[in-house]
Amino acid sequence: MMEIKKERISKVIARAGLCSRRDAEKWIIDGRILLNDTRVTTPATLVDETDVISVDNNIIPTKQPSRLWCYHKPVGLVTTHKDPAGRPTVFDNLPKYLPRVISVGRLDLNSEGLLLLTTNGELARSLEHPSKAWKRKYRVRIHGKITPDIILKLKTGIVINGIKYAPVLVEIEPHQAQGTNQWIQVTLTEGKNREIRKIMNHFGFHVSRLIRISYGPFQLGNLPVGEVREISKKVIKEQCSCEL
Repeated sequence: MMEIKKERISKVIARAGLCSRRDAEKWIIDGRILLNDTRVTTPATLVDETDVISVDNNIIPTKQPSRLWCYHKPVGLVTTHKDPAGRPTVFDNLPKYLPRVISVGRLDLNSEGLLLLTTNGELARSLEHPSKAWKRKYRVRIHGKITPDIILKLKTGIVINGIKYAPVLVEIEPHQAQGTNQWIQVTLTEGKNREIRKIMNHFGFHVSRLIRISYGPFQLGNLPVGEVREISKKVIKEQCSCEL
Protein backbone atom coordinates (compact mmCIF):
# COMPACT_ATOMS: atom_id res chain seq x y z
CA MET A 1 0.00 0.00 0.00
CA MET A 2 1.30 3.45 -0.93
CA GLU A 3 2.12 5.60 2.08
CA ILE A 4 0.08 8.80 2.29
CA LYS A 5 2.35 11.85 2.36
CA LYS A 6 2.00 14.08 5.40
CA GLU A 7 3.00 17.75 5.56
CA ARG A 8 2.99 20.55 8.11
CA ILE A 9 -0.41 22.18 8.19
CA SER A 10 1.03 25.71 7.81
CA LYS A 11 2.67 24.65 4.54
CA VAL A 12 -0.60 23.27 3.18
CA ILE A 13 -2.49 26.46 4.07
CA ALA A 14 0.18 28.61 2.39
CA ARG A 15 0.13 26.47 -0.75
CA ALA A 16 -3.64 26.94 -0.96
CA GLY A 17 -2.90 30.63 -1.64
CA LEU A 18 -4.55 32.01 1.49
CA CYS A 19 -1.46 33.56 3.04
CA SER A 20 2.26 33.10 3.62
CA ARG A 21 3.52 30.21 5.73
CA ARG A 22 4.46 32.64 8.50
CA ASP A 23 0.95 34.10 8.51
CA ALA A 24 -0.52 30.59 8.61
CA GLU A 25 1.53 29.87 11.73
CA LYS A 26 0.17 33.04 13.34
CA TRP A 27 -3.40 32.03 12.44
CA ILE A 28 -2.81 28.73 14.23
CA ILE A 29 -1.54 30.49 17.35
CA ASP A 30 -4.59 32.79 17.19
CA GLY A 31 -6.89 29.74 17.19
CA ARG A 32 -8.33 30.33 13.73
CA ILE A 33 -7.52 26.89 12.26
CA LEU A 34 -9.56 23.69 12.61
CA LEU A 35 -8.40 20.24 11.54
CA ASN A 36 -11.28 17.79 11.15
CA ASP A 37 -13.36 20.07 13.43
CA THR A 38 -10.65 20.15 16.14
CA ARG A 39 -8.77 23.37 16.87
CA VAL A 40 -5.11 23.23 15.88
CA THR A 41 -2.67 24.38 18.56
CA THR A 42 0.74 23.94 16.91
CA PRO A 43 2.15 24.72 13.42
CA ALA A 44 4.02 21.40 13.60
CA THR A 45 0.73 19.49 13.14
CA LEU A 46 0.99 17.07 10.22
CA VAL A 47 -1.85 16.55 7.73
CA ASP A 48 -2.50 14.61 4.55
CA GLU A 49 -4.87 14.90 1.61
CA THR A 50 -7.68 13.15 3.52
CA ASP A 51 -7.83 15.83 6.23
CA VAL A 52 -10.29 18.73 6.25
CA ILE A 53 -8.73 22.08 7.19
CA SER A 54 -10.82 25.15 7.99
CA VAL A 55 -9.86 28.80 8.45
CA ASP A 56 -12.44 30.79 10.41
CA ASN A 57 -14.86 27.87 9.85
CA ASN A 58 -14.36 28.03 6.06
CA ILE A 59 -12.87 24.93 4.45
CA ILE A 60 -9.71 25.83 2.55
CA PRO A 61 -9.75 25.25 -1.21
CA THR A 62 -8.29 22.09 -2.65
CA LYS A 63 -4.77 22.27 -3.97
CA GLN A 64 -4.57 24.33 -7.15
CA PRO A 65 -1.69 24.67 -9.63
CA SER A 66 0.68 27.45 -8.58
CA ARG A 67 0.48 30.67 -10.59
CA LEU A 68 3.03 33.46 -10.82
CA TRP A 69 2.85 36.96 -12.31
CA CYS A 70 5.18 39.86 -13.02
CA TYR A 71 3.63 43.14 -11.88
CA HIS A 72 4.88 46.65 -12.66
CA LYS A 73 4.42 48.38 -9.32
CA PRO A 74 3.95 52.15 -9.50
CA VAL A 75 5.26 54.64 -6.95
CA GLY A 76 2.85 55.45 -4.11
CA LEU A 77 1.60 51.96 -3.20
CA VAL A 78 2.65 49.94 -0.16
CA THR A 79 3.27 46.21 -0.53
CA THR A 80 0.91 44.98 2.15
CA HIS A 81 -2.66 43.71 2.25
CA LYS A 82 -3.68 46.17 4.98
CA ASP A 83 -1.89 49.38 5.87
CA PRO A 84 -2.48 50.80 9.39
CA ALA A 85 -1.89 54.31 8.03
CA GLY A 86 -4.59 53.88 5.41
CA ARG A 87 -2.25 54.33 2.45
CA PRO A 88 -3.19 52.74 -0.90
CA THR A 89 -1.82 49.20 -1.33
CA VAL A 90 -0.60 47.12 -4.22
CA PHE A 91 -3.37 44.60 -3.62
CA ASP A 92 -6.12 47.22 -3.77
CA ASN A 93 -4.91 48.30 -7.21
CA LEU A 94 -4.34 45.00 -9.01
CA PRO A 95 -6.48 44.03 -12.01
CA LYS A 96 -9.82 42.73 -10.70
CA TYR A 97 -9.58 39.42 -12.58
CA LEU A 98 -6.62 38.21 -10.51
CA PRO A 99 -7.22 35.62 -7.77
CA ARG A 100 -5.96 36.31 -4.26
CA VAL A 101 -2.17 36.68 -4.48
CA ILE A 102 0.74 37.43 -2.20
CA SER A 103 3.98 39.18 -3.09
CA VAL A 104 7.46 37.74 -3.39
CA GLY A 105 9.36 40.21 -1.21
CA ARG A 106 8.45 43.88 -1.19
CA LEU A 107 9.10 47.23 -2.78
CA ASP A 108 8.73 50.27 -0.51
CA LEU A 109 6.26 53.11 -1.04
CA ASN A 110 8.60 55.19 -3.21
CA SER A 111 10.10 52.32 -5.21
CA GLU A 112 8.70 51.00 -8.47
CA GLY A 113 9.21 48.26 -11.01
CA LEU A 114 9.09 44.48 -10.94
CA LEU A 115 7.17 42.76 -8.16
CA LEU A 116 6.41 39.04 -8.39
CA LEU A 117 2.96 37.87 -7.28
CA THR A 118 1.85 34.28 -6.65
CA THR A 119 -1.11 32.25 -5.42
CA ASN A 120 1.24 29.93 -3.51
CA GLY A 121 2.63 31.13 -0.18
CA GLU A 122 5.15 28.32 -0.10
CA LEU A 123 6.43 29.29 -3.56
CA ALA A 124 6.78 32.91 -2.41
CA ARG A 125 8.81 31.79 0.60
CA SER A 126 11.06 29.68 -1.61
CA LEU A 127 11.74 32.51 -4.07
CA GLU A 128 12.57 34.93 -1.22
CA HIS A 129 14.89 32.56 0.62
CA PRO A 130 18.54 33.73 0.80
CA SER A 131 19.77 30.27 -0.23
CA LYS A 132 18.39 30.91 -3.72
CA ALA A 133 20.83 33.83 -4.09
CA TRP A 134 18.89 35.26 -7.01
CA LYS A 135 20.18 38.57 -8.31
CA ARG A 136 17.83 41.57 -8.10
CA LYS A 137 18.73 44.37 -10.49
CA TYR A 138 17.67 48.02 -10.17
CA ARG A 139 17.97 51.27 -12.10
CA VAL A 140 18.71 54.00 -9.58
CA ARG A 141 18.86 57.78 -10.01
CA ILE A 142 21.07 59.47 -7.44
CA HIS A 143 21.89 63.08 -6.69
CA GLY A 144 25.66 63.28 -7.06
CA LYS A 145 28.33 61.36 -8.95
CA ILE A 146 29.49 57.98 -7.70
CA THR A 147 33.24 57.31 -7.89
CA PRO A 148 35.25 54.20 -8.87
CA ASP A 149 36.54 54.03 -5.29
CA ILE A 150 33.01 53.73 -3.89
CA ILE A 151 32.07 51.16 -6.55
CA LEU A 152 35.09 49.06 -5.53
CA LYS A 153 34.17 49.27 -1.83
CA LEU A 154 30.63 48.11 -2.55
CA LYS A 155 31.89 45.24 -4.69
CA THR A 156 33.66 43.72 -1.68
CA GLY A 157 30.86 44.36 0.84
CA ILE A 158 30.64 46.98 3.58
CA VAL A 159 29.45 47.49 7.16
CA ILE A 160 27.09 50.38 7.96
CA ASN A 161 26.03 51.10 11.56
CA GLY A 162 27.06 47.59 12.55
CA ILE A 163 25.09 45.93 9.75
CA LYS A 164 27.07 43.90 7.22
CA TYR A 165 25.98 44.22 3.60
CA ALA A 166 26.95 41.59 1.04
CA PRO A 167 28.81 42.66 -2.12
CA VAL A 168 26.83 45.04 -4.32
CA LEU A 169 27.61 45.50 -8.01
CA VAL A 170 27.24 49.06 -9.31
CA GLU A 171 27.49 50.09 -12.95
CA ILE A 172 27.24 53.65 -14.27
CA GLU A 173 24.78 53.95 -17.14
CA PRO A 174 26.49 55.62 -20.12
CA HIS A 175 25.09 58.98 -21.28
CA GLN A 176 22.54 59.07 -18.44
CA ALA A 177 23.85 62.01 -16.41
CA GLN A 178 21.19 64.70 -15.88
CA GLY A 179 22.73 67.82 -14.37
CA THR A 180 23.74 66.93 -10.83
CA ASN A 181 21.93 63.56 -11.08
CA GLN A 182 23.29 60.25 -12.33
CA TRP A 183 21.69 56.95 -13.34
CA ILE A 184 23.34 53.77 -12.13
CA GLN A 185 22.43 50.07 -12.18
CA VAL A 186 22.68 48.21 -8.88
CA THR A 187 22.67 44.41 -8.52
CA LEU A 188 22.00 42.72 -5.17
CA THR A 189 21.74 39.12 -4.05
CA GLU A 190 20.74 39.83 -0.46
CA GLY A 191 18.06 42.53 -0.43
CA LYS A 192 17.95 43.82 3.15
CA ASN A 193 15.22 46.33 4.02
CA ARG A 194 15.76 49.57 2.04
CA GLU A 195 19.30 48.38 1.32
CA ILE A 196 20.05 50.54 -1.72
CA ARG A 197 18.73 53.72 -0.12
CA LYS A 198 20.71 53.12 3.07
CA ILE A 199 23.93 52.36 1.19
CA MET A 200 23.64 55.38 -1.07
CA ASN A 201 22.79 57.63 1.86
CA HIS A 202 25.89 56.34 3.67
CA PHE A 203 28.02 57.75 0.85
CA GLY A 204 26.11 61.03 0.73
CA PHE A 205 23.84 60.29 -2.24
CA HIS A 206 20.10 60.91 -2.26
CA VAL A 207 18.07 58.34 -4.22
CA SER A 208 15.37 60.14 -6.19
CA ARG A 209 14.17 57.15 -8.18
CA LEU A 210 14.51 53.38 -7.74
CA ILE A 211 13.19 50.89 -10.30
CA ARG A 212 13.57 47.12 -9.99
CA ILE A 213 14.10 45.73 -13.48
CA SER A 214 14.71 42.05 -12.72
CA TYR A 215 14.32 39.44 -9.99
CA GLY A 216 16.31 36.30 -10.72
CA PRO A 217 15.40 35.14 -14.24
CA PHE A 218 12.27 37.31 -14.40
CA GLN A 219 12.44 40.65 -16.23
CA LEU A 220 10.29 43.78 -16.10
CA GLY A 221 10.83 44.39 -19.82
CA ASN A 222 8.26 46.68 -21.40
CA LEU A 223 5.42 45.76 -19.04
CA PRO A 224 3.28 48.91 -18.58
CA VAL A 225 2.97 50.49 -15.14
CA GLY A 226 0.16 48.89 -13.13
CA GLU A 227 -0.15 45.88 -15.45
CA VAL A 228 0.58 42.18 -14.86
CA ARG A 229 2.03 39.43 -17.06
CA GLU A 230 1.52 35.80 -16.11
CA ILE A 231 4.52 33.47 -16.20
CA SER A 232 3.88 30.15 -17.89
CA LYS A 233 3.74 26.94 -15.87
CA LYS A 234 6.61 25.60 -17.98
CA VAL A 235 8.86 28.49 -16.91
CA ILE A 236 7.79 28.15 -13.27
CA LYS A 237 8.77 24.49 -13.27
CA GLU A 238 12.11 25.26 -14.96
CA GLN A 239 13.08 28.16 -12.70
CA CYS A 240 11.46 27.52 -9.32
CA SER A 241 12.63 24.56 -7.25
CA CYS A 242 9.47 24.32 -5.18
CA GLU A 243 6.61 21.84 -5.11
CA LEU A 244 3.85 23.23 -7.30
